[in-house]
Formats: sequence, C-alpha cells, structure tokens
Amino acid sequence: MRQLIAGNWKMNGTGKSLAELSDLRVALAAKPPGADVLVCLPATLISRAFASVAHEFELGGEDCHAEVSGAFTGDVSAEMLKDAGASAVIVGHSERRQYHGETDAEVAAKAKAAHRAGLLAIVCIGESQSERDSGKALEICTKQLDGSLPDGLTAANTALAYEPIWAIGTGRTPTSADIGQVHSHIRACLVRRFGEEGQGMRILYGGSLKPSNAAEILALPDVGGGLIGGASLKAADFLAIIAEAAAT
Repeated sequence: MRQLIAGNWKMNGTGKSLAELSDLRVALAAKPPGADVLVCLPATLISRAFASVAHEFELGGEDCHAEVSGAFTGDVSAEMLKDAGASAVIVGHSERRQYHGETDAEVAAKAKAAHRAGLLAIVCIGESQSERDSGKALEICTKQLDGSLPDGLTAANTALAYEPIWAIGTGRTPTSADIGQVHSHIRACLVRRFGEEGQGMRILYGGSLKPSNAAEILALPDVGGGLIGGASLKAADFLAIIAEAAAT
C-alpha cells in the first residue's frame, strides 16, 4: 500500500489560505506523487477547497461528533464532513485528548462514526514526555489502541497515527530507533487483534515531521506515511515531504 502523507492544518487558515492548496494542486498535477496525499482542514474551508482542488489530492476534517445529528451546538458530524467533500477525518488527536478531555471510548465512537459516513478514520495515539521518561511509552500506546479502535475496522477505512505528544510542535523528534520500536509494537498489536487487516493498516508518524527529517523517518519499517502539522500549511514544505515519501 502506498504511503499516506496527511496534513493537519489545526486551527489555522481562512479563505486566503486556499492559495496554498492551489499551489499544491498545480505541483501535484505537473508531477503526480508516489504517495497518497490528504489535507485535513478546518470545517469552514472544506467545501471551498473541494471546489478548487480538482481531485489532485484528498481532503479531510480534523474532528467529528459521534452522532449523525442532534442538539450539539458547534459540533460537526462525519456525515457533514462527507457532504462538504471530505474523504477522511482525524480522531483522537492529542490536542483533543488533552484540551477537550476526550477518552479512548469517545475516540472509538468517533472512529465508528467516520466509518458509518464512509470516511477514512485516522486514529491518533501517543505518549507524553513523563510517560516516556518512566518507560511506559509502549504500555500507553497499547492501552490507547485497545480503547480507541472499534471492532470490525479494516485497512481500507482506518489508519493509525503515532504522535509522541512531547514532539508535536516542539521541534523535538524521537530517534529513528524510538520511532521504529513503537511502530513495530503498534503493528504487532494490530495484527494480534485484527489479523490480516491489521497487517495492511497504515501507521503514520506525526510529531515535528518536516522536510529535513522526512526521508529518514519515512524509510523506517512499519512507517506508512506521516501526519504533518505546521509544515503542511505551506505548499513548498508539504511538497518536499511528499517527495521524500515518493522516494522511499
């Protein structure tokens, strides 16, 4: 399966930011990538972006509610994202877990909602600095995997994203050995629970992934792509990472 290079704009971007997506579209049309490309946007931009990217890459949401509809002011359902033109959604990002108190069970419910709407669910897991320092990184990842993944998922409708919390937006990156160890552990957990589907599921790395370190990280075993934050906001930086994925 091709690697997946997914951008996460977080709470960034207004209409004028669509120019970066236009530059991305033009570049990918001129030189088709060797990886699958996805940009997860604020919900306010998805429909406008969908009208302009001409299907050179996919669009996704950054979160969704578990219910189809209802009295949940300010929330967005997976079906709404699908209707706006999204093909994927991020669930369980560390910032949602930390700042909104999302539990593993809530993340699993959102993943099920994504599947219900026909979206790819990108389920995020990862340990904090204190958890890593205390030697609990693998234990925490196992716990989050067990609680955040619903039964019956497939390699086609789900991807995992390992994001060590202490590396997100800090410029700090785990060593290749650290990343390889965790990705290998995640793969073993997926295979044990989901069998062949777990073997085929893409495991993305996220956490200060940028053009300068993309080649090394994306070449590691069991790294099936990247979830990129800040570097996805600029087409030139994002394209540099995409190029490294194509070269692996």
